[in-house]
Amino acid sequence: MQLVAEPIDIGTRSPTVILNESDAAELGVHALERIQLRHDNRTTIGIVELTDELVSEGTLGVTRRLGHIDGTIDVSVAPQPNSVYYIRKKLNDIELERHELSRIVRDIYEERLADVELGAYVSATYTNGLSMEETLHLTECMADVGESITWDESIIADKHSIGGVAGNRVTPILVPIVAAAGLKIPKTSSRAVTSAAGTADTMEVLCDVEFSVEEIRNIVGETGGCLVWGGAVNLSPVDDRIIRAETPLSIDPRGQLIASVLSKKKSAGSTHVVVDIPYGEGAKVESLAEARELAEDFNRVGSHLGIAIECAITNGVAPVGRGVGPVLEAREVLATLAGGGPNDLRVKAIRLADLLFESAGVDADAAEILDSGTARETFNEILAAQNGDPDVTAADLVPGRHTHTVRADRDGVVTHINNRLVNEIARRAGAPRDAGAGIELHLRTGDMAAEGESLFTIHAESPDKLADAVDLTERVEMVRVRHPDEALVDRV
Repeated sequence: MQLVAEPIDIGTRSPTVILNESDAAELGVHALERIQLRHDNRTTIGIVELTDELVSEGTLGVTRRLGHIDGTIDVSVAPQPNSVYYIRKKLNDIELERHELSRIVRDIYEERLADVELGAYVSATYTNGLSMEETLHLTECMADVGESITWDESIIADKHSIGGVAGNRVTPILVPIVAAAGLKIPKTSSRAVTSAAGTADTMEVLCDVEFSVEEIRNIVGETGGCLVWGGAVNLSPVDDRIIRAETPLSIDPRGQLIASVLSKKKSAGSTHVVVDIPYGEGAKVESLAEARELAEDFNRVGSHLGIAIECAITNGVAPVGRGVGPVLEAREVLATLAGGGPNDLRVKAIRLADLLFESAGVDADAAEILDSGTARETFNEILAAQNGDPDVTAADLVPGRHTHTVRADRDGVVTHINNRLVNEIARRAGAPRDAGAGIELHLRTGDMAAEGESLFTIHAESPDKLADAVDLTERVEMVRVRHPDEALVDRV
């Protein structure tokens, strides 16, 4: 069939085309199926959406992703990718071979899979898991796709947290500590997926985070480290697409998690990596036994890839620090680098930095580097290199002006602060898109609360988003306050 391509000013993540329902019926295709588009001696695959009004018969609507296609083109039904058969195989709990995982990864990269098929892959790995062999093969396949960075230095340091703990903004403190000790630490970080702020969201309050590979090389060469958004460079790009499919389901399968983390580290040229695995009620990993199993798996895959992995199993039962959300977390980063800040944030950053020093065989003391002000000086250099203000202070950062404070309805002890609800309420308030949105915790787990005392304050940049966050707060128990006798029961 021949159709006339017509540009449609719609931005899509996948290579979407829009067919009139009559033309689709003649071709024999349905929504989300694929068609081949032949033009200028090239063949492109399009994912079908149907309409009876937006485009007329004989016309093919091409979205911005396919804006290079114009004129009269030949359209035919595209064969189903082999990776769909392999996904079905995994849904049936059959272990996949390396070439099958490689084909799935390649088809994700080349955007040959519809969203529903990618969702099926994620569901299959979540329901049936990945064996160690599958995890090893998947990590290698993901690292092989996209760009990679090579370095002249024999040791390239890195750090990653598996997430799940609100306010866990250790990376912007650890990176300048490590760089000040003379190690190279080119840190690429993510934006928030289900949390109120990723490292990149927090750093964007202070400086630019989107740079090319060559620009990253220059920043690291000048300062020893960087704090940039990994999505701006093409390192293990399949990971970003898989994460987009995982996010609506709020799932993070263990094998896929390991492959996601270590494929990016391999692509970034990292040789020594500290992995933070928080565990406890409300964290991604709830039991110590599960945390230890995950650490063992990270070590096995890292060893296979030639990366030295040190896993830190940390307390994840409550948020780290008091601020949750880009501006609130950036304030605490600056305060900690200046010698203050929340003690738990400071202690965790020091512990992980020292673990990285030990792994790399570097004789350095993280606490000394932080307390001497050397880390802050290095951080200022990184800010300047990333087009930020090196003179910025915590006092310069102002959170959203629309606020609501939740108070204790009884005397008692704060026995639990739910990480998941902290993130969910902060996101309802607008975080991370609205940098000033978030939650400020006034009491921590173990603190005594008097009736009427402030437990936490929600910040928002708009009254509507504040109202949405408050509505959720009134229906859940984000901070648990118990009478001292009840608190004993909770702890048991």
